[in-house]
Amino acid sequence: MGHSILIVDDEPGIRDTLRGVLEDEGLAVETAATGEACLKAAASQNFACILLDIWLGKGVDGLETLKRLKEEGNDSAVVMISGHGNIETAVKSTKLGAFDFIEKPLSLERTVLTVKNAIRQRELERANEQLAKEIADEYVMVGESIAMRALRKQIAIVAPSDGRVLISGESGTGKELVARAIHSQSKRKGSPFVEINSAALPEELVESELFGHAKGAFSGATAAKKGKFEVADGATLFLDEIGDMSARVQAKMLRVLEEQRFEPVGSNTPVKVDVRIISATNKRLEDLIDNGNFRHDLFYRLNVIPFQVPPLRERLEDVPALIEHFNQRFSSDNGKKPKAFQPDAVEQLQNHSWPGNVRELKNTIERVIIMNAKQKIAAADLPELGFTDEKPASSFRFPSFKAATDAYQREFILHKLAEYEGNVSKAADEMGVDRSHLYRRMRNLGIKEAKEK
Repeated sequence: MGHSILIVDDEPGIRDTLRGVLEDEGLAVETAATGEACLKAAASQNFACILLDIWLGKGVDGLETLKRLKEEGNDSAVVMISGHGNIETAVKSTKLGAFDFIEKPLSLERTVLTVKNAIRQRELERANEQLAKEIADEYVMVGESIAMRALRKQIAIVAPSDGRVLISGESGTGKELVARAIHSQSKRKGSPFVEINSAALPEELVESELFGHAKGAFSGATAAKKGKFEVADGATLFLDEIGDMSARVQAKMLRVLEEQRFEPVGSNTPVKVDVRIISATNKRLEDLIDNGNFRHDLFYRLNVIPFQVPPLRERLEDVPALIEHFNQRFSSDNGKKPKAFQPDAVEQLQNHSWPGNVRELKNTIERVIIMNAKQKIAAADLPELGFTDEKPASSFRFPSFKAATDAYQREFILHKLAEYEGNVSKAADEMGVDRSHLYRRMRNLGIKEAKEK
């Protein structure tokens, strides 16, 4: 197993016996006769498990040693050894943070089993702590611009309530990060953050995903299934891209928000839930309402507390911090040493208009980390960024109407391509043009390396 164990007991015979049986299990074993020796050993070595006798002959006793271990932040799994009839003291030790306790006279078989269970539990806890840290690193909101500080302040004010939040912003700005930050600072933070993306599911499956279905409700429904609303009972439900919801789902959603209950597909039995709704969109819902594609009454119920996430081009002072954040993250993920981005590289990245927002910057840095073998990254080492520091067409500096129109169309097309991560078909659909027409226009405008994904 390769794990290190520390045995703390003032009786040499017990130390020797336990050492022998645990070493036979493939464990590396150290021993100590006093609480002071235990604390010294634990400060210099990371033990998976510490077997600690409650009654030690001299110096601090086992309970005091356990207390000091926890105060010093030691995360070893501690198994207490108690004398016969000292159950009350042993129970007290578990309240102080011990994993378990075993009674004398020791059953060697039970001792080995308890130690193995303690090691396994501690490994799970450490893995969960690492996973939580990785999740926190992935979803951290980076930046100290005025816009980001204002956004954090708004989150801190809104998070403790149960008010419904509607987050608006362009694709790639970090709307999900805002939603997760609201959840993590809310009274529901101990419950799941449940998410569903309406745009990522076929229309016929959205209703089943949201509200669940009864067995036999439709072809392929071989078993009953809970929907996201039921899974999020007592928690937070994040509805991403709500502008893509069908009229039928919008109507059912409105009823759920009004009554906090719903019927799964194919069922007449209502399910009552307590769910906090956070929704997000990269579209102007007001325009969809004007066009009859989104219910105004649903909009007003979702838009109790509006959030607007700024595009990256409006907070370019955050780019250096974002570069370093993604540099550290992707270097660690790929087992590489972090790159050193040179001032000219940082300046070039900071001058880019970032039509794909933070997601585009993230993808750019990840590409550099994976594909570039150099340790120092200069501007010449950066991948082609497409549209950079050209001013908007509205600046009236163009010599002709055609030149201004071409500049605007170029920026618009690049923005849509970045929004759909280079997928020309999806960008064309969103813009309402034929794909072949978009390809021709891109060639005429000199837009290169836009490949179908």
